[in-house]
Amino acid sequence: MYYDEAADAVLKTLNTSENGLSSGEAKNRLEKYGKNELKEEEKTSVVKLFLSQFKSFLIIILIAAALVSAFLGELIDAFVILFTVFLAGVLGFVQEYRAEESIKLLKALTSPEALVIRDGKEVKIPSSLLVPGDILVLQAGDRIPADARLLEALSLEIDESSLTGESIPVGKCTDIFPTETPQPDRKNMVYTGTSVTYGRGKAVVTATGMNTAFGKLAGLLGEIERERTPLQEKLDQFGRWLGTATLIVVAFVAILGIFQGFDPFEMFLWGVALAVAAIPEALPAVVTVGLALGVRRMVKRHALIRRLPSVETLGSTNIICTDKTGTLTQNKMTVEKVYVNGTLLSVTGEGYKPAGDFFNGDKPVSEDVHLHRLLIAGALCNDAGLFEENGVWDITGDPTEGALVVVAAKEGIWKTALEEKHRRKGEVPFSSERKMMTTLNFSEDGTYAYSKGAPEVILSSCTKIFLGGREEELTSERKQEILNVVNDMANLTLRVMGFAYRKVSEDTLAEDAEKEMVFAGLMGMRDLPREEVKTAIATCTSAGIRTVMITGDHKTTAFAIAKELGIFREGDLVLTGVELDALDNKEFEEIVEKVSVYARVYPEHKLRVVEALKKKGYIVAMTGDGVNDAPALKAADMGIAMGITGTDVSKEASSMILTDDNFASIVSAVEEGRNILKNIKNFIAYGLTCHIGLVLIVLVGVLAWQTLPVIAVQILWINLITDGLPPMALSLEAPDRGLMKQKPAKAKEGLVSKRMIIASLGLGLLIAIQSLGVLYWALGNGTPLPKIQTLIFTLVVVSLMFNAFNWRSERYSVFSLGIFTNKSLIYAVLSTILLQLAAIYVPFMQVAFRTVPLSLSDWAMIIPLASTTLIAMEFTKYLEWRRHR
Repeated sequence: MYYDEAADAVLKTLNTSENGLSSGEAKNRLEKYGKNELKEEEKTSVVKLFLSQFKSFLIIILIAAALVSAFLGELIDAFVILFTVFLAGVLGFVQEYRAEESIKLLKALTSPEALVIRDGKEVKIPSSLLVPGDILVLQAGDRIPADARLLEALSLEIDESSLTGESIPVGKCTDIFPTETPQPDRKNMVYTGTSVTYGRGKAVVTATGMNTAFGKLAGLLGEIERERTPLQEKLDQFGRWLGTATLIVVAFVAILGIFQGFDPFEMFLWGVALAVAAIPEALPAVVTVGLALGVRRMVKRHALIRRLPSVETLGSTNIICTDKTGTLTQNKMTVEKVYVNGTLLSVTGEGYKPAGDFFNGDKPVSEDVHLHRLLIAGALCNDAGLFEENGVWDITGDPTEGALVVVAAKEGIWKTALEEKHRRKGEVPFSSERKMMTTLNFSEDGTYAYSKGAPEVILSSCTKIFLGGREEELTSERKQEILNVVNDMANLTLRVMGFAYRKVSEDTLAEDAEKEMVFAGLMGMRDLPREEVKTAIATCTSAGIRTVMITGDHKTTAFAIAKELGIFREGDLVLTGVELDALDNKEFEEIVEKVSVYARVYPEHKLRVVEALKKKGYIVAMTGDGVNDAPALKAADMGIAMGITGTDVSKEASSMILTDDNFASIVSAVEEGRNILKNIKNFIAYGLTCHIGLVLIVLVGVLAWQTLPVIAVQILWINLITDGLPPMALSLEAPDRGLMKQKPAKAKEGLVSKRMIIASLGLGLLIAIQSLGVLYWALGNGTPLPKIQTLIFTLVVVSLMFNAFNWRSERYSVFSLGIFTNKSLIYAVLSTILLQLAAIYVPFMQVAFRTVPLSLSDWAMIIPLASTTLIAMEFTKYLEWRRHR
């Protein structure tokens, strides 16, 4: 259907036109056909997600223990255990639900867009809002968002491997095909999930969502699997190691307690409670929330992470390979120099405003036939547009092409009027491999081919030159003279483009016109570096990250800009694509670490650079925007696509998208990535202190005094309130001021460093010493056991709240950070303290947790003792600061 009908008939059937649907009609059709989305498998319901919190083996044992307690008549114990388990389940559910919602939001942010004609104008809309009858505008690099019938196809080629398995791109056309034509041979149709590799076109949407060819392939449908991050895998390993060690200790103490006369069931219950407290089951959920919240912060800094595992990679990145145009520069081109008729002219004017003059030295130039021919070539071999809105001039399309339209308008040559007289009848689109573009334009004077591209490529297609008002032979001497001018312009950091033309017969194909052309001249345009980039590159250098520039520009231009920005340093190398091709892999790997600039390169060179650097052990980030950049983006440890100029294919191959195409945003993302990892490691260290402290307190209490310093329900309560809000608040901590002066984390580095383990052990030991000191003193004074247990119960909670401030930063004092700068942590600590006060002062909770009220003198002992947890760490940090200073 549709492929066997003429384009006009298809438009009529779908009740649309080449001007597209109106916004109102599109809205009506969206209600009728639904969103352009594939149905996913049913997600885990809220109820199932909640119930999944109670699947843990230890939690099941705890629930069984509560039932046994109830059977033995210990109803209060049974209720408290079940209530605590329920609250722990609620906390775990909230964390996992927030993680799911955050990931869902990230998926929404990365949803693809489509360029369509609505209300007669080209607009970008989310692909999910496409409806049958919409007119798609297709360009190289676009991912096809719906099934559609082609209305226009100019050198259009589509990669349909995702649908047919055929790796060779399929040439498309607008011809009508017989009804019996099989799907792969319907060359006037394009299908969801395929991509444009070359050319451009227009198509009318015929099917969306589940009605597409892709949607009918049931085997390709289903839920996008939630990725487990390497960090979560490390957490699982860490949890298993800690859990195994704890279970061994707990089992030993429980058996010892039974031999020393404790009630076997009490010791069993206590052992399970301590095991639950010691094994960090909630950590993976907390980490996912921490990652997701951090990624959402990145969005505000113009970096959109597509996959959570990429955050960990960001923290380890030590080389950034970046494009120049638009990433290091503003991507706002202005033509400053024109070379015609053997003369170099200057052009005045700023931005996209079509106001300016041409000068030969101090003399103004106007109505020059050579200049006129060159500007016509630049305006016709061009897909950009120039428009004015509210007194402001702007362009549509590529900035380089836009600059050519603007400079032509300065001479009174308006592209829209020009195209009416010189109708385009064919073209060979620009590609990074060819480095040139050609159009065929028909006028009353005949058919002309116009080409633009890299000067050396244009020169190679020319045999003549327009000089002195006539076409003359382009000798090797004249070619060298032109190349010398190219080099001089490149030294001025101008991007240089060559132009040519040729009169051809009406039946000539655009592909055949690119030979024996006439050289028309050169244009040199400037794209100023972004102001913030130089600072960002300096930040990278201090952070132990090398910046490498990769560009299609002339070697001299690339070198000059790299030196200006601080990318090129003394002793570095500049390599062109031709020079790179001349090196074998071994030779290239020997010098790759010295190369800071690659000029006149092709996309396949990017892949070679990535592979060579990875072999040397570097963690490589690579930027890209074109369809041919996809292999390099996939191969890089961190593929970074451009959000503004990037194609759909490059975005899909990437790990991260820059929403402003700015290099400085990469550096911001690296900083945020490092900070996320830092915060995760810090709240793991915080939790480790708690687990070590509790195990030591009970172990020594049973061995030395045959006394349980805290009972099972108190252990469960400590675990619940201290592993809940404080770790979440620590994940919101801002970056340390010296974070970007540290070297990148090693990819194979453990979850927590030896330094952090030693600190956690030391603090856990200190909390144990505090509590055991109180136990020794209280037993000596004949204090009742419930009062002793209440004192230790409260002391541990308060000590851990002081400890939470320790782990805002592994290196810096909480006082230098500012006590109130992380308000979330203040609220988390206050909430935890209030819950603890409720446990010891609210009557029914006193019964449940077997606590007694504490006096002011008790608090006068608890607070100073607990504060030593913070004081000890602050003193350690001070000594380290003195040593480093």
